[in-house]
Amino acid sequence: MVFSSLVFLSVFLPAVLLLYWLLPSIAGKNFLLLAASLFFYAYGEPIYVFLMVISSLFHYAGALWIYKNWGRRKVILAAVIITDLGLLCIFKYAAFLADSINYITGMGLPVPKVALPVGISFFTFQALSYVIDVYRAQVQPQRDFTHILLYISLFPQLIAGPIVKYHDVEKELKNRSFDAEETARGIRRFIAGLGKKVLVANYMGEIADTLFAAPMEQLDLAGAWLGAAAYMLQIYFDFSGYSDMAIGIGHMFGFHFKENFRYPYVASSIQEFWRRWHISLSGWFREYLYIPLGGNRKGRARTCVNKFIVFACTGIWHGANVTFLFWGLFHGCLLLMEEYIPFFQQEKQGWKKAVRHIYVILAVMAGFVFFRAENMEQGCLWTIKMFTGLPFNPACTRLVLSLLTPVHLTAFAAGIFACVPVAETIGKAEKLQKVLWPASLALLLLCMLNLAGGTYNPFIYFRF
Repeated sequence: MVFSSLVFLSVFLPAVLLLYWLLPSIAGKNFLLLAASLFFYAYGEPIYVFLMVISSLFHYAGALWIYKNWGRRKVILAAVIITDLGLLCIFKYAAFLADSINYITGMGLPVPKVALPVGISFFTFQALSYVIDVYRAQVQPQRDFTHILLYISLFPQLIAGPIVKYHDVEKELKNRSFDAEETARGIRRFIAGLGKKVLVANYMGEIADTLFAAPMEQLDLAGAWLGAAAYMLQIYFDFSGYSDMAIGIGHMFGFHFKENFRYPYVASSIQEFWRRWHISLSGWFREYLYIPLGGNRKGRARTCVNKFIVFACTGIWHGANVTFLFWGLFHGCLLLMEEYIPFFQQEKQGWKKAVRHIYVILAVMAGFVFFRAENMEQGCLWTIKMFTGLPFNPACTRLVLSLLTPVHLTAFAAGIFACVPVAETIGKAEKLQKVLWPASLALLLLCMLNLAGGTYNPFIYFRF
């Protein structure tokens, strides 16, 4: 079940929200949310819901074991981390590793075919952060297993984040406020995210998927740029829209999740881009990998190495493909470049800031080409076509023109407009407060009509 489905919008969310309002105690509300979250996951993963429960129990016990055996906490934490990495290797990387070994050595290792549990990377990282925080004595271990299970399985952020740290919601698991104003704020945020997903990301996805599926020999400059730009908008509005919906649902139930995206495409450096893009993931790697590696405390060279390691892991985290690893290393190289070139180390204004912004857009777009590509060959050929794809190919021209329908052009324009804070500033204007609800309800109706028409509705982050 995904948020952008009629089952969720028309049945699941209204039913859970109504029951939540009716229950008087926080214990009853927590039980309802736990049951709803397990059902939400089991709706699409009837077998792997048990894996998530077992993982929650394992981390619950690991944290208590660390607390009760403080002198051996390093050994226990190492065991937890190794188990988590082993679990991810089995489900996400086993087939890739077997294929790679067979390709390099010529061996005939059997290639396992294991279905990937939805959201395993997210709930594993979330559970691991809890155990590490107990190890660091930043939080006390939770003795009520249902609280840990609810923290890990809470359906708003279960399958695609944002990655929530236990210390950020520890108090709200035990006691949280719930009122009409907070619920209204959450509903509006949810509808805004739904609009991003359904009315921008889906239409951009149609363009990107059509062009990336076309024969490479027919691709020309126009098709390459259109496909790259469409995917750049698709991935941002798909994931930021989902994050908005998750944050909005959190408000409906009294939880306050941190922001996950802050207009990343206005950045004027890759470093700034990553302070704005997928903030919960980059924050996780910073707190639990970059800082333990030494952060920036051991000189510039060591800092660069640490950043490179982090971004290699960021790429691998997204999936078992050389393209993801390359994407991570590519961003790591860009950060190294920014670390040593003076032009990127000073605040720039005017044309210099504009140059830096153009550099970021082009670099991020090129990186996302490899992120989207099926293999490195397609990624390399695609980027070459972006700069050398002349003369225009008649077949590609016809395909491009067929994709530039009024609806797709409108979605394209809306996406570009929503990438900058102007839209947020306009939305906060006092004169527009009276039309927020009518506009939100109209947007919700438009999204539901769109979904009812059975239109294209993928979800990128199911892959991760």
